[in-house]
Amino acid sequence: MSNTPDPEPVRWVKSTYSAGEGQCIEWAPDDAATTGVVPVRDSKDPNGPVLRFTAEGWAGFVKFATDQS
Repeated sequence: MSNTPDPEPVRWVKSTYSAGEGQCIEWAPDDAATTGVVPVRDSKDPNGPVLRFTAEGWAGFVKFATDQS
């Protein structure tokens, strides 16, 4: 048994591009700033899988997604 306290819970933020149609993603900006890794999840499935991007990978993903719209 460890006496180490549990880490702070991750603060998830819904994308500002969410259209309110159920197609939302969330990301954890505080975690990204601390670790340099951008965690992303489906807001409809908060206990589901989390994708983790490098900062460069996330920037490329966002650019690709905005180019498609």
